[in-house]
Amino acid sequence: MNDMSFDIAVIGAGIVGLAHALAAARHGKRVVVIDRDAQANGASVRNFGFVTVTGQEAGQVWRRARRSRDIWAEIAGPAGIVIEQRGLVLVARRPEARAVAEAFLATDMGEGCRWIDAGAVRRDFAPQATAIEGALVSDIDLRVESRTAIPALARWLAEAMGVTFLRQTAVYGVETGLLATSAGTIRADAILVCTGDDLTGLFPRAHADAGVTRCKLQMLRLANPGYRLPAAVMSDLGMVRYLGYSALPEAAALRVRLEAEQAAHLAHGVHLIVTQSADGSLVVGDSHHYAATPDPFSLEEVDRLILDEFGQVFGHTPPAVIERWTGTYASGPGHSLIAEPLRGVTLVTVTSGTGASTGFGLAEEVMGRILGIAMGEEA
Repeated sequence: MNDMSFDIAVIGAGIVGLAHALAAARHGKRVVVIDRDAQANGASVRNFGFVTVTGQEAGQVWRRARRSRDIWAEIAGPAGIVIEQRGLVLVARRPEARAVAEAFLATDMGEGCRWIDAGAVRRDFAPQATAIEGALVSDIDLRVESRTAIPALARWLAEAMGVTFLRQTAVYGVETGLLATSAGTIRADAILVCTGDDLTGLFPRAHADAGVTRCKLQMLRLANPGYRLPAAVMSDLGMVRYLGYSALPEAAALRVRLEAEQAAHLAHGVHLIVTQSADGSLVVGDSHHYAATPDPFSLEEVDRLILDEFGQVFGHTPPAVIERWTGTYASGPGHSLIAEPLRGVTLVTVTSGTGASTGFGLAEEVMGRILGIAMGEEA
């Protein structure tokens, strides 16, 4: 490469890094994205691809999710990304969960959402479901196949938006306006460090001071069940994990009942998300275990808990497991860590496991501050 000078350099080609590259490119900036791997391999492709708006924390995080959802919808067609599913069905198994759903619908975040009774759930989503109260249904969420969507997004950024990618390139050091890499020295007016759960490679003190650790999750792919899910599905357990629900006063009673009836699920951070791929297979998860260096091993007990919740919601034995994997992501207080360890260098780490759901909105805010442009403005 002859010209190693850019307006913006982004370290990390996961969804958060790509979101910042998009925000910069939309303002006409010359952008380079540097990543140590040959292809996307981390949290951005080890998840559901579920762009979750409903249930995100009230306020800024929820607004970021709404904006991110809109950007996904804008770029999907041009980037060749298929939107596999739209919406959410949050099945309430208990009266306490119905109370949380009804309280949620009374908030501003209930826009685009509605309650349906148990008969409608069985008719449209889960014909064999038995002991359920009904469901909170949202039309605003969407789902992509993350394994293909992330590479497609990177390809489109390179081909249509002029973003330069340096793959299999290590970054040895960062200074104001300068990157030392295995591909040589790169100069940039502004540098974004978006390295996900690599908490010790660059600026480890910033992560340590912010209390950021890592979270491991277990994921499953199940065989085609023989029916189509028009939307992603969640259950009661999600209502005590997602802050948009769990912060409501009504969630306290639900938590008490879940602690009595599903203590093992809560202990392992299990909640249910079910999405469906184009081939009919189901992506199902997940769990949450926290450590500075999580072990790479899946526990069969945890998989059984996830599948147990699937069976309770859908009213039938889960289809055969055809694939298992683990993922890790950065986890810490709040939604994200944004720091400026050096002049002209911005560290951005999403610490809530919501990179796909909120990353585009967050990137617009960060890039707006760097460029001195109001959020969402075009150049």
